[in-house]
Amino acid sequence: MKTPPERTILQKGVGDPPLIFERSKPGRRAAYPPRRRVGDVTKLIGGENLRKEAPRLPEVSELDLVRHYTALARRQTSIDGNAYFLGSCTMKYNPKVNEEAAKLFANLHPYQDPSEVQGALELLHTLQSFLEEITGMDAVTLQPAAGAHGELAGMLMIRSYHEANGEGEQRQIVLVPDAAHGTNPATAAMVGYRVEEIPTGERGEVDFSAFRAALRPNVAAVMLTNPNTLGIFETSILEIADAAHAAGAQLYYDGANANAIVGRVRPGDMGFDVVHLNLHKTFTTPHGGGGPGTGPVGVKAHLRDFLPVPLIRRSGEGYDFNYDVPQSIGRMRSCYGNFGNLVRAYTYIRALGREGLKRVSEMAVLNANYLRVRLKEAGYCITFDRTNMHEFVAQPPDGIRTLDLAKAMLDFGVHPMTIYFPLIVREAMMIEPTETESLETLDAYAEVMREVLARARTDPALVQEAPYHTPVRRLDEVRAARNPVLRYSFDSA
Repeated sequence: MKTPPERTILQKGVGDPPLIFERSKPGRRAAYPPRRRVGDVTKLIGGENLRKEAPRLPEVSELDLVRHYTALARRQTSIDGNAYFLGSCTMKYNPKVNEEAAKLFANLHPYQDPSEVQGALELLHTLQSFLEEITGMDAVTLQPAAGAHGELAGMLMIRSYHEANGEGEQRQIVLVPDAAHGTNPATAAMVGYRVEEIPTGERGEVDFSAFRAALRPNVAAVMLTNPNTLGIFETSILEIADAAHAAGAQLYYDGANANAIVGRVRPGDMGFDVVHLNLHKTFTTPHGGGGPGTGPVGVKAHLRDFLPVPLIRRSGEGYDFNYDVPQSIGRMRSCYGNFGNLVRAYTYIRALGREGLKRVSEMAVLNANYLRVRLKEAGYCITFDRTNMHEFVAQPPDGIRTLDLAKAMLDFGVHPMTIYFPLIVREAMMIEPTETESLETLDAYAEVMREVLARARTDPALVQEAPYHTPVRRLDEVRAARNPVLRYSFDSA
């Protein structure tokens, strides 16, 4: 085979864009900000904080800059252009009207006097009441900036609760299922607790006998998500809650899977004492790229006094912030949460209403069960093959690696599912289609899954070298892990 000619910079700009440093030419600029006299900078930030030499930044024109980022965008996968069936991530489509609603508040300053932003405070106060009703909780804080941040706030409140009851030193254990999201044990450890795993039973639910045996006077909390990460509803949840409370422990709800139950059943009615919600998963805020997320936390009445400050309250004819909460765990977030995302969630809930939210969970569960059956027919093994909720876990036949199938899917323009999680499932493929995907999309996805499995069976080497048509081919993972290249080298430019 002849070696293809080297691409020119014009060709690279279309399919394989050069690095921004490769576009750089001395003296080119994309903007000309006005020059202003700022005085002695060392007095502002201290001479020890100044660089000794100017950073080597790319110098490009505005046109080159726009083309560079546009070319990068064409190489990416996004929810606007592709389906993301990522289990436990709920990568659903976000209606653009919610973005427009958030823009209405773009000029507000986070430190404006409450008297000047009464409309914004009313929106937040109303959203709190919506989330209280949806979760079955008695009070909600909107401060946490993401789901894991909400977990931290919730567990800090549980710790403060036990300390206030004189049991802080006694209760040092948090029980977590072996299939839990990784943030659960991580959060419990951050708060200072020791983590004990509870095994999964034969039906994909918490092993209730093992759970009861683990309940002792030193258990502070039990962290669960329901449905669990296997996509299965914990049918013993009321017995689990009763047993936990009888032992003096608190029951914590990981809201990552709330898209399966919103409008249908409430964590508060299941017996949970604390719940966090991932608004960027269930209630239409931007998801991916590192944020910003939003992770409100709801609590039952006995934990209300430990909520982070400030609390938004109705005061006379308006709204203000309440800092007079002596037992509060303190402030969890600068300002008051990621306000723009809270506006998006408020708009989503108002647009759908009670019946619309119920329809969300119905369609999410229907889509997941339909796809589960299609993949079983295509030859995949279904872990705990029973009616699932919003997601399910599949496995390839013995001898075929999930990683190879996921890489092969990229050549079909399909983003792979979550792989190798939960850790208790060999070669796990965790799939969540969400409610926003159509029947045609589900069928097309199932057909791609059938095709990559057929290729893996008939020509394993072909799949093991995939992908072939992506901007970057498969990396040498061992070499990349042992010798990571983390910085651009000017010497190699």
